[in-house]
Amino acid sequence: IRRSGAQSIPEALRLVPGLNVAQMARNRWAVSSRGFNERFSSKLLVQVDGRSVYSPLFSGVLWETQDLIMEDIERIEVIRGPGAALWGTNAMNGVINIVTRAASASQGDQVSAVLGNGQTATASWVHGGELTQGGHFKVYAKTSSMGGSLERDTGLTGVDAAKGQRLGMRIEPK
Repeated sequence: IRRSGAQSIPEALRLVPGLNVAQMARNRWAVSSRGFNERFSSKLLVQVDGRSVYSPLFSGVLWETQDLIMEDIERIEVIRGPGAALWGTNAMNGVINIVTRAASASQGDQVSAVLGNGQTATASWVHGGELTQGGHFKVYAKTSSMGGSLERDTGLTGVDAAKGQRLGMRIEPK
C-alpha cells in the first residue's frame, strides 16, 4: 500500500485483481466486484477493523466518507466469489476488510504531509501512548483538500472540489 502511492482506499483497491474501481468525480468512487459497478453498488461487504461501514440507506458504501490515514492501514484483505457467502447476505459479491494498525504499534508521534498534482494536499498526525492502568491509545487527525478536476471539453475547473477533516481516537484496554 505504501509503495503504491495511493492516497485513498479506492486508489489502493485499484491494484486488486477482480475489483472494478471507477473514479466518477474528484472525490466520488464506485467500487464493486463481479462486474456490477455503479456509484451505489451494494452486496459488497466492507469492514474497517471488523466493523461494517455500509450505509443502511442502500446497503452500499459511500467511499468518500472512508477517509482513513493511509499510513495507519496495516493491510487490506479482499475475498471475492462464492467464498464470501460465509460472511452473510450483504457479502454476495465479496468482502473487503481494512485492518488498521493497533494502538500498541502506534506509539509516539507520526506526522505525514502529501502534496500532489491537481491541487491536492493532505496532512495527518497520529499520537499513540500507554494508559496508566494498562493498555494503549492513539489519537489521530487528518485534513485534506482537493481542487476541482479539469473538464475535458472546456479545460475549465470543474465543481467537484472537496475538503475534509477527520479527528478520532482508539483505546485498547489491557
